[in-house]
Amino acid sequence: PPELEQTLAMLSSHRSVLGYLVLSRGHPASIIRQSGVVFEGEQGRRYASAVARIVESAQSALIEASGEENEGDDIRFMRVRTKRHELMISPDRRYLLAVLHDPATGS
Repeated sequence: PPELEQTLAMLSSHRSVLGYLVLSRGHPASIIRQSGVVFEGEQGRRYASAVARIVESAQSALIEASGEENEGDDIRFMRVRTKRHELMISPDRRYLLAVLHDPATGS
């Protein structure tokens, strides 16, 4: 859709964004689209696998904490910050969008 194209173009043009991944929600998650050298080749596949595991683990933890599987409390947005980078993840029912950001570059 044009809105998605516009959003991805805007993300790619931001100076602090190192790249993005659009992933399928299947097992294993597969890369549908990517941008940025950091997500090329084997490193991109490792990031894709890690992002899928992070979302799956967080969702499982929420289900375990609430005691109910279909409470409707799905994850909408996640930020994982390390010393060097910030990984922002926006899960959807069918897709995952992950953006790698360098917070030292500015917002």
